[in-house]
Amino acid sequence: MPLVAHTSLPAFEKLRQRGEKVLSLKQAVHQDIRELHVGLLNMMPDAALIATEMQFMRLVGSCNQIAQFFVHPFTVEGLSRSEESRAYIEHYYQSFDEIQTMGLDALIITGANVSNPSLDQEPFWEPLQRVVSWAQQEGVPVLCSCLATHALVQHLYHIRRQPMPRKLWGVYSHHVVHVEHPLLRDINTRFDVPHSRFNAVHREQLEQAGLTVLSESEEAGVHLAVSPDQFSIVYFQGHPEYDTSSLLKEYKREVNRFIAGERPDYPPHPEHYFGEEAAVIVEYYHQEVIAALKNGKEAPDFPEMHIEPLLDNTWRDTAKSIVNNWLGLVYESTDYESPRNQKLTK
Repeated sequence: MPLVAHTSLPAFEKLRQRGEKVLSLKQAVHQDIRELHVGLLNMMPDAALIATEMQFMRLVGSCNQIAQFFVHPFTVEGLSRSEESRAYIEHYYQSFDEIQTMGLDALIITGANVSNPSLDQEPFWEPLQRVVSWAQQEGVPVLCSCLATHALVQHLYHIRRQPMPRKLWGVYSHHVVHVEHPLLRDINTRFDVPHSRFNAVHREQLEQAGLTVLSESEEAGVHLAVSPDQFSIVYFQGHPEYDTSSLLKEYKREVNRFIAGERPDYPPHPEHYFGEEAAVIVEYYHQEVIAALKNGKEAPDFPEMHIEPLLDNTWRDTAKSIVNNWLGLVYESTDYESPRNQKLTK
């Protein structure tokens, strides 16, 4: 069932323009359908702030549960922001105080960029802990993506992520470990997921703490795990929310960093991401850049518009299904008469 555009957040109109079903608040009021209120703690850096909103809202909006979905984006202190992003957040986001007063039926926590070797040294660490503690106290189910997973398993189970020899970057095949789990209902036993990270938490660490690993990859390790009660916290180590072009934009950013002299080596391709035709274009551009820099010339523009139409998305359907199953479990566990499920206009 659809998202409800209950604020002036631009993401609602953008999703509508892309063909997603988004109801106005007026339309929603005239439907006798249950509401689910989903918080979105967006900790992503400025460049990905709005794209991340869109990605998670699209996953929630594609759910087939009989409910109207009200997504409430908010953030925490301790994240580096430009003045423009601060103004955007001030205008369109709710505060955590407002979230606590209103209450939530579910909470999604995004990844974030970090600069410290240990997560508990990050300025956002304590504000994030407060959000997680509140969610646990209120019985709000939580779904985490990438770095949020690393942060929560450290906070709750003292599991510290381990640095990897090189960045895990690309689209990787995963297999289902527990086919019978309700989060994996009607899921293919093998599916793809994008990853983009320098660190990992491993199966042994998670299982020792009592968590259940639900899917993993021979190359990328654990992707999906769940808390010991099989529901309260769902952990994604990958990025199932990514757009088709998300890794392309990351690759472009790293290439531009090389051109600007901000990294010493030309970045490797994201693994299993570029098809044959796209790989030819990418490699040709690589050679053009090296030649231009060697001859003291300006590097050509990155051929994003030529590569993007050649990319395949092999993960979105599975991501939608898992989020749909999660929201189905949220729906079943939520009290219909809860004040947070009453119409916002009442």
